[in-house]
Amino acid sequence: MTSKTIGGFSSFVKNNNGVVVKGNEGSLRIIFFSPSVVKVSLSRDGSFDDFSYAVCVQPSAIDFTVKEDDATLRLGTSRVSLSINKTNLRLRFEDSNGNILNEDDPGLGTAWIGEQVTTYKKLQEGERFIGLGEKTGALDRRGHQYQNWTTDAYGYHGGQDPLYCSTPFYIGIHHKQMYGIYFDNSYKSFFNFGASNNRFASFSADSGAMNYFLIEGNSVGEIVGHYTWLTGRMEMPPLWSLGYQQCRYSYYPDKEVKTLARTFREKDIPADVIVLDIHYMDKYKIFTWDPKNFSDPKGLLKFLTDEGFKVVVMCDPGIKVEEGYHTYDDGKKNDVFLKYPDGEYYQGQVWPGWCHFPDFTKPATRSWWQEQLKAYTDLGIEGYWNDMNEIATWGHGLPENIEFDFDGNKATTRRGRNQFGFQMARSTYEGVKGLMNGRRPFNLTRSGFSGIQRYAAVWTGDNVSYDEHMLLGVRLVNSLGLTGVAFAGYDAGGFVGEANPKLYARWMTIAALSPFFRGHTMINTRDAEPWSFGEEVEQIVRNFIKLRYRLMPYIYSLFHEASTTGMPVQRSLTLSHPFEPRVYDHQFHNQYLFGPNILVCPVESNRDVLKIFFPEGEWYSVYTGAKYAGNQEVFLECPMHRLPVFVKAGSVLPMKTSGKNTKEYLDELVLHVYQGGGSEFTLYEDDGETFEYQKGQSSQRKLMFNSGVLTLTECVGNYKPSWKTIRIFLHGFAKVNGFTEDNTFSFFTPIEKYDPINDPEWMGSEPVQWMTIPYSDEQIVVPCTT
Repeated sequence: MTSKTIGGFSSFVKNNNGVVVKGNEGSLRIIFFSPSVVKVSLSRDGSFDDFSYAVCVQPSAIDFTVKEDDATLRLGTSRVSLSINKTNLRLRFEDSNGNILNEDDPGLGTAWIGEQVTTYKKLQEGERFIGLGEKTGALDRRGHQYQNWTTDAYGYHGGQDPLYCSTPFYIGIHHKQMYGIYFDNSYKSFFNFGASNNRFASFSADSGAMNYFLIEGNSVGEIVGHYTWLTGRMEMPPLWSLGYQQCRYSYYPDKEVKTLARTFREKDIPADVIVLDIHYMDKYKIFTWDPKNFSDPKGLLKFLTDEGFKVVVMCDPGIKVEEGYHTYDDGKKNDVFLKYPDGEYYQGQVWPGWCHFPDFTKPATRSWWQEQLKAYTDLGIEGYWNDMNEIATWGHGLPENIEFDFDGNKATTRRGRNQFGFQMARSTYEGVKGLMNGRRPFNLTRSGFSGIQRYAAVWTGDNVSYDEHMLLGVRLVNSLGLTGVAFAGYDAGGFVGEANPKLYARWMTIAALSPFFRGHTMINTRDAEPWSFGEEVEQIVRNFIKLRYRLMPYIYSLFHEASTTGMPVQRSLTLSHPFEPRVYDHQFHNQYLFGPNILVCPVESNRDVLKIFFPEGEWYSVYTGAKYAGNQEVFLECPMHRLPVFVKAGSVLPMKTSGKNTKEYLDELVLHVYQGGGSEFTLYEDDGETFEYQKGQSSQRKLMFNSGVLTLTECVGNYKPSWKTIRIFLHGFAKVNGFTEDNTFSFFTPIEKYDPINDPEWMGSEPVQWMTIPYSDEQIVVPCTT
């Protein structure tokens, strides 16, 4: 069997969005979705398959040029140009200045070996590769190969591939240029970034169409923005889902759940969510409750609501084959389960025993799933956890001849496996959203595909309680952010095994500054709640959980940015410094920015000194106020209670006073201003619960610091924040005498030394000064100079 291409140029036809080029052995089609987003499709038989669950926009007519000579067909927009070599239909993409972004390998291009289709791209000098989402290994993917095939990867190791999610999108960086490629094919796919060769980077699939998008951008953030425009962005999650979530496999009976809730409140540790794993069910059957251990779910839900907790319940896709079990009987009646080609329902073993599995690619199944979910929403449950949806079954050998509906575009497991978790998460989110009367649901998934960010947060599965896994989780979340998944996290403390006190403390301090914050551990292990490791660890964890809650105005604003631009909450340093080699150095590739202004430097629990790379700018320690110049490497102490965290000079951090949960919003807005250059941050607020923000019920105002003056612009929007006062802290300033506003003279007051262990009520540094002023929706100007 030999490699075959579509041959050389024969003719072309121009249309509103691009061109179709006829080759000697097939066809090439170019569609401009926007000036920066170009779809490339190649076909041996002249037909094109455009069905996609990931892509959620359609191309519209845009201005582009077509020029032809004897050797080349050239297409161009205001942002990107494409040259097609007529001899062999190889492609070269350039930016508007003529700089090469990406080009086919001249001798290989796109080719088929049997059903397998591969596009080979020329490796550029010094080219780096980032992205692909949930992939282990280093930040820079150069020299490695990966595959996308959603897999139940229990206790995975630091180099294991594949894992639970498949997001075939990456970014190439070279010669001060960058581009993104999204490969829109859900068959088992492979990405080679110069692994075992020095000639090409490639992406291939076992079967299906060669459809890919070339995305141009002036920054990594812009490319991620274009990608999330293409594949969709998250809606605003409920505010409570951004608080701390406590889970284990499993809390039961219901008395233990109640004790857990009381203990959080008694120990003054903020928390919003208690998660119920599979033991709440009757013999692991979804949509049921254990009649012995959870005999009164309505009463339990009321108790937890009164204590200020939300509940997230496990949702597994396996429906036990059992006559008399309503969900099974109703599923058969409505013909919603996956089948073999001969019409017999597929059965696989998982927690309940032998199970059928809904075909979530079938519209009727998605409607049926919503009807089943009503059993939960009627109880007031607003949080859902989609697990085991790779599909995970005992034996890990899902037959490849199972048939999927694909919304009428019939397919088999070969095309459907990578989509199963994505479509389950979609079915759950759309289902409960339609049942919750305008309230926002929280939805979490283990498996997904490109576009999953529209429907669910993602956590990184069954990790292991050791230091390498802790740091690996950080890189996985950074990479998921580069692939459009802004709401992501890991099981803090580790799921498999048992964390020791130092590891647990370190992990929880890092996780407090991640998008999704959940503590979790498995069955038959030691307790892993914040108070389970002694008083010192309890105090450290309490302080960092409270820090997260104090930062909630900042965090919530970051989620709004993610919902509107696709910018991740936890940001790989490649987003702001893609051409800085030290960002990719294994000494520093775990560092990240939490939003634009907070630098987090994760470190193993068994280390007390860490070498830190400070990016350009100046950075303040949140503990001591010490200021560090950027573009340097510094060794700093990092005892258990001091995760290295820094704030960028010139920043304005909006915060609040910590409460028992996110709903306990007190009436004072707190602003921490760090002396230095200038900055601008948009503070976003809404009711945190409903979709009314989509109808204008929100508030935005810019927090600007420039030339020693803090300005809060006028509030824009119909939502009225509940703040009554504003407390302003100044960090790194010389003594400020005060300022006059409305003929009232106010003073900034110096503060004594900050103790982050015993006085966690604010982020401190020396010298610090503060003052309180009345809150107003109008513009507020505060001079911060002597």
